[in-house]
Amino acid sequence: MTPEESPSPDLDLVAAALRADLSDIAAFVEGLATRLELALPGLVQVKRVRSGLRGPRLVSEIAVDAGDERLTLRRDGGRIQTSRARLSGGIVIRTEALDIETWLTALAVAVAAQAQRSEQTRVALQQLVLDR
Repeated sequence: MTPEESPSPDLDLVAAALRADLSDIAAFVEGLATRLELALPGLVQVKRVRSGLRGPRLVSEIAVDAGDERLTLRRDGGRIQTSRARLSGGIVIRTEALDIETWLTALAVAVAAQAQRSEQTRVALQQLVLDR
């Protein structure tokens, strides 16, 4: 297998694809949740809340379990809060707030690591990056 055929995605390309939608926070969070649910089934938990009495269910939180850490994004209207929690045996040891750029980079690394372990994830990741 040549380096060009390597299943390991280019992290800069993944991070750039994730950042592309940041101008519209609502669309970014909804799109990211959908993509992650497809790319990382079983590793992503998405919480959705109803907007108003009959409004649509919108993503309020995304949590990605990535080995010994959990990456969390919370949305409250037009605000986003991101964090990384260190885990040991499934128990949170420490949580740190991250800026969105650092969080997206950590997410890209976690997704790429999972893609190396899973063909399904690798294919979904290619679609995430290439089928925008």
